[in-house]
Amino acid sequence: MATICNMGAEIGATTSTFPYNDRMMEYLQATSRGFVADYADKYRSLLKADEGATYDQLIEIDLNTLEPHVNGPFTPDLATPISKMRETAIKNDWPLQVRVALIGSCTNSSYEDMSRSASIAQDALDHGLKAKSLFTVTPGSEQIRATIARDGQLKVLEEFGGLVLANACGPCIGQWDRRDIKKGDKNTIVSSYNRNFTGRNDSNPETHAFVTSPDLVTAFAVAGDLGFNPLTDTLKDKDGNEFKLAEPHGLGLPTNGYDPGEDTYQAPPEDRAAVTVAVSPTSDRLQLLQPFKPWNGKDSYNMPILIKSKGKTTTDHISQAGPWLKYRGHLQNISNNYMIGAINWENEKANTIRNYYTGEYDGVPETAMYYRDVKHQPWVVVGGENFGEGSSREHAALEPRYLGGFAIIARSFARIHETNLKKQGMLPLVFKNPADYEKINFDDTIDLIGLTTLTPGKDLKMVVHTKSGESWETELTHTYNAEQIEWFKAGSALNKMAESHK
Repeated sequence: MATICNMGAEIGATTSTFPYNDRMMEYLQATSRGFVADYADKYRSLLKADEGATYDQLIEIDLNTLEPHVNGPFTPDLATPISKMRETAIKNDWPLQVRVALIGSCTNSSYEDMSRSASIAQDALDHGLKAKSLFTVTPGSEQIRATIARDGQLKVLEEFGGLVLANACGPCIGQWDRRDIKKGDKNTIVSSYNRNFTGRNDSNPETHAFVTSPDLVTAFAVAGDLGFNPLTDTLKDKDGNEFKLAEPHGLGLPTNGYDPGEDTYQAPPEDRAAVTVAVSPTSDRLQLLQPFKPWNGKDSYNMPILIKSKGKTTTDHISQAGPWLKYRGHLQNISNNYMIGAINWENEKANTIRNYYTGEYDGVPETAMYYRDVKHQPWVVVGGENFGEGSSREHAALEPRYLGGFAIIARSFARIHETNLKKQGMLPLVFKNPADYEKINFDDTIDLIGLTTLTPGKDLKMVVHTKSGESWETELTHTYNAEQIEWFKAGSALNKMAESHK
């Protein structure tokens, strides 16, 4: 049986072979969700493995021996233990100076996280030190911001040199007016965010972004050095005396409960039919949405492949953040970033694909619009493993639907992106034989057969037509349930909801 490490969002880490525990109950009660705790407690005896259950693999993790790691740069998949960080950075020519240290956002911004970071900051202040790096603090919610303001942690972080940002995504998704460097400057930042793909935080491809715990981020801010190991290394206080940072500490739950903060919710009017939303037709940031067309009830034939992406294709590759976020309310404009970060399998370039009909190279959005507006032909995208991993941004599914896409065919999907595609009426389909990804060429066309009898668990047939005139076929799997199939037929989940309310 696998040992489970329950990382409660605001209660800290507990280790258990039982998926439900008293500390989680305390957290739910403290956050006004006691009814959930009571319901789970009622069925506590059922929340465990069946007697005699067997598992393919036994994983045991002794957290007492688990060394802190730093992940990156450019991907959360690359992990380096803190004891090896300096030599690894030097070997790979990663800048050792930490220009900016960032804690918070939706990830790693619990009361305990903020308290532990504040304890490190206070230790530094007691020795006459402040942050050497620029240091930003993004509370994960208004409740957290208000509670740490009341309890004093926020004041400590500010005295340490911290800049408190809004309770929002902020630099995690590129909403960052960064001014300490110029685009193209090679530099290192460290955050406790959940993603660190190239250019994600500040739109600078030369920013080496690392992710780690709020504790280590704060320690890096004190030292200003990526090679600093707070477990073994010393610092010099204001008088030149050496000292080691004390072990961080913090309560899992606030002693005086949570402060809900300012309530900014505005309830909609009871008579919504009387409300008209006025949007300027010349606005480049706002645009009223139009319903997508429902499925035509037929199988789809001769669809060109817009792009066969190579390697990792995250939602940052599919729909970039940063400066593009100002267009979130304008589907037409934000669709101009669709797949511009994905690597084209044919030429290993980004945003340079060959138009199937003209043979000319152009950007991905421009080619998609040509297929949609000139040829009136739906298209497909072919991708690899875990297609759509990363942030769960809906525009990564809205954009291909708006641009005339019909299906995304991949080796596998990130779960949330797969569901988002379904909600917008796109078909996320998986190669039954993963090796078929290699057989497909960028200039093939695709038929999808079996849509008229689409049912849960029933495979679809894909017929691939090559440029030479030969054809081959294979099977595609899907994870649609009955309700999701109705979304596809209606053209989107929103269309289906509108139908049911007529």
